[in-house]
Amino acid sequence: MRVSIDDVAARAQVSTATVSRALRGLPKVNPATRERVLAVAQELGYVPSPSATRLATGRTKTVGVLVPFIDRWYFAHALEGIDQELREHGYNLLLFSLGGYQHGQQRRFTEQMVRKQIDALVVLCLGLTATELEELQRTQVPMISVGGPVEGCRGVHVDDSAAASAATQHLIDLGHRRIGHLRGGINDEKNFVVPALRSEAFDATMRSAGLEIRPEWNIAGDFTVGEGQSAAARLFDLPGERPTAVFCGSDEMALGLMFEARRRGIRIPEDLSVIGIDDHDFSAPAGLSTIAQEPVEHGRRAAHMLLAVLDGESGAIQEQLMPFSLVQRESTAQLRG
Repeated sequence: MRVSIDDVAARAQVSTATVSRALRGLPKVNPATRERVLAVAQELGYVPSPSATRLATGRTKTVGVLVPFIDRWYFAHALEGIDQELREHGYNLLLFSLGGYQHGQQRRFTEQMVRKQIDALVVLCLGLTATELEELQRTQVPMISVGGPVEGCRGVHVDDSAAASAATQHLIDLGHRRIGHLRGGINDEKNFVVPALRSEAFDATMRSAGLEIRPEWNIAGDFTVGEGQSAAARLFDLPGERPTAVFCGSDEMALGLMFEARRRGIRIPEDLSVIGIDDHDFSAPAGLSTIAQEPVEHGRRAAHMLLAVLDGESGAIQEQLMPFSLVQRESTAQLRG
């Protein structure tokens, strides 16, 4: 049978309240008594029940993660980092999925959904309406974002504008002047800030270099491999001259473009240079040049700050820009001719 706190109290010859205070490390317990209680608890194999711990401390030992997608590369890796950090500190992860592109009233979540279930909340790169943000703030739990700016919430992410600018500048430095752009689609830009930041940075870098931005070469790919391939097909089917290089707003779209180029006999990088952002698991095997970021570390860092707040460290949650780096592989090369 499960050993109860009453069993520990009886064996140690103290009250259950004293056992609770001793096991939780609270003050006003005689050191000798605390030592005796700990020894008895270990001898009997006493494990506090989650419900009893929750009642005693007001803590659930659980951190919630609000995620728009489960199957996207960045989100999956950030979740892994969050989970690693939480497990190392005895916390559990509770996932709240919003089911993709549903927005506003269609993806309702309220403070009642998370009340008394979590001690803190991570918001993964999600554009929130004013109503949704108000609902989250009513939870009155520490909150942090991961993966991109979220209004009203400090977060951990790379500077997406700088990352997209670095990718575009890489193509320009290789001598390319006719540069296309595969970007996030309408649904992406409605739900996230990141796609728009990357698109705006591409435009700004092109204008700064005095290069023409061709609207017909600016095509939505919705940040997936399949949509990237479809967007590439539309780009390649256009009449007239083609771009000599393409900046893709994510590696998944870039991989889709590379698949479609190979299907059509378009050589990379001889005929077309391609660069993405992320450093997806498949990018190195595919030889894709990219702007690399580390979402696992982003998740760990965010969880670390939340846990510090829960441990009483005031001001632990800070906006933190994480590093990124240009990784040149076989998909980009100096313009020939």
